[in-house]
Amino acid sequence: MPALSEVLTALDALWPPERAEQWDAVGTVCGDPEAEVGRVLFAVDPVQEIVDEAVTLGADLLVTHHPLYLRGTTTVAASSFKGKVVHTLIKHDIALHVAHTNADTADPGVSDALAGALDLRITGPLVPDPADPHGRRGLGRICELAHPMTLAELTAYAAARLPATAQGIRAAGDPDRTIRTLAVSGGSGDSLFDDVRAAGVDAFLTADLRHHPASEATQKSPLALLDAAHWATEWPWCEQAAAQLDAVSDRHGWGLRTHVSRTVTDPWTAHAASAPLFTPTHTTGAPR
Repeated sequence: MPALSEVLTALDALWPPERAEQWDAVGTVCGDPEAEVGRVLFAVDPVQEIVDEAVTLGADLLVTHHPLYLRGTTTVAASSFKGKVVHTLIKHDIALHVAHTNADTADPGVSDALAGALDLRITGPLVPDPADPHGRRGLGRICELAHPMTLAELTAYAAARLPATAQGIRAAGDPDRTIRTLAVSGGSGDSLFDDVRAAGVDAFLTADLRHHPASEATQKSPLALLDAAHWATEWPWCEQAAAQLDAVSDRHGWGLRTHVSRTVTDPWTAHAASAPLFTPTHTTGAPR
């Protein structure tokens, strides 16, 4: 079996830490570089449920997309939930490694996996990385549908293809509008509206869309919006990343066993649709 240091070198080659945003916290959180690695678990969030799963699985390494300590800390006391995560990992000799924004812009990256889950044809990055001479790296992806769909059909299709969450998929725009081209960006994407409009696509699928940016986006152009759960848009990367490490393991003869967690760590746990005939009324104050 390879040493952790060897596996980490391979992970850094797949998702170079220097390509992460300056504010990000990527790389190895804990782990003995000389420890042997035989089993690796991939997940989106480094939360206790995932760490407990890694313990049960007998994993030697946990690779997550989201950082554990994004804003730093002064303590890893087990009385805090993040400290308990660290204590559990170290107690069971499990290393933790994070690939976040360096995985978002990679080739292939998080948005490639999202597009693959929706069976879209990728035509290029939404926000190209100017340092990539091949023009393949960057944030988000511009895609074409296999065949045109109405927005209503595309919303239902995305809900069926992406991992199930309480939120499901929300859409903004004319449900009967025909969609042929689509931009996708795994995770929070409402900072990319200018890039999406510049790309000239019919729709944009991402997560964490806020009221004001979404409202303004729909007023500025006929762009349709699809808002999925953050976790659901990034989970497909876990399968893609595991397959990439499998390929490295095969080349080196490491015999690693990779696993992808199917534990849903999206924080939202329930959803109730609004009553279809609900009409707002005002019971206090002057008539409006």
